[in-house]
Amino acid sequence: MSSSSAMNDPSFDEFYTEVKEIEKRDSVLTPKQQIDRLLRPGSTYFNLNPFEVLQLEPECTLEEIKKKYRRLSILVHPDKNMEDLERAQQAFEIVNRAFKTLENDDTRKKCLDIYQEAKERTEHMESRQNRVDSWKTFQSGGGKEKKKKKIMGFKPPKPKPESR
Repeated sequence: MSSSSAMNDPSFDEFYTEVKEIEKRDSVLTPKQQIDRLLRPGSTYFNLNPFEVLQLEPECTLEEIKKKYRRLSILVHPDKNMEDLERAQQAFEIVNRAFKTLENDDTRKKCLDIYQEAKERTEHMESRQNRVDSWKTFQSGGGKEKKKKKIMGFKPPKPKPESR
């Protein structure tokens, strides 16, 4: 499967656009909201993606990464969030870890490779689902309407003569 076919998949593009709209909305969150976003249920999984943590596009430049890191780290820094110091410290460490991952050329390349593979697998899963749907349609008569049997009520079995 070529990477160019994954790039041109309309269903993936639609999904990705929706995700980016949510991220855009989330990018203007207050410090408390950013801390909540970084520590929400399931965050351990979401925070494995440094692009998700820093709310960046995978294609962004190192300069954009640095700029976003500075803005986000200031927002969640423990010194700026004294009322929620422990959670702010956790959020700050998450942001810092994401930046360190993307700052390094090797680890950033690995992240991009994983992103590309996930994109390709998504396309593969969708094409598999299309094949499954096609088979189910075929099995059910290929979309043709079947004659419906009329049920006329309960008919008991015919009695059999008793044999001794």
